[in-house]
Amino acid sequence: MRALNPPDCSAIRAELRSILHTADWPPEAIGDAELAFQELFINAWQHGGCPAPAVLVSLRPTVLRVAVCDDCPTLPEPRPSADPYAESGRGLHLVHALTHRSGAHPTKTGKVTWFELDAAA
Repeated sequence: MRALNPPDCSAIRAELRSILHTADWPPEAIGDAELAFQELFINAWQHGGCPAPAVLVSLRPTVLRVAVCDDCPTLPEPRPSADPYAESGRGLHLVHALTHRSGAHPTKTGKVTWFELDAAA
């Protein structure tokens, strides 16, 4: 049975923030990365049925890549027209709006959902 509350991702968010701050990324980009990460993490827990999603963070000189892994093979699809007053359903739209690239691909045991964010020029 799945826990009623999502797992705490604040430590991962803090680490992501620290990595980007140390790399001199602008505060707006750091905020975008944190929010996009949290959306993917909560989606992996809520829709992927994963009690503790695995997170992979890669920072190349100008590109951040964050990937969240879960146990469900169903690839995520944005809802066609999310109700602006609904409590859920806008997460993937938000990730697409905040990042430069995003997507998902199947794995042997589920899927990986990811985004990339470019450093400010």
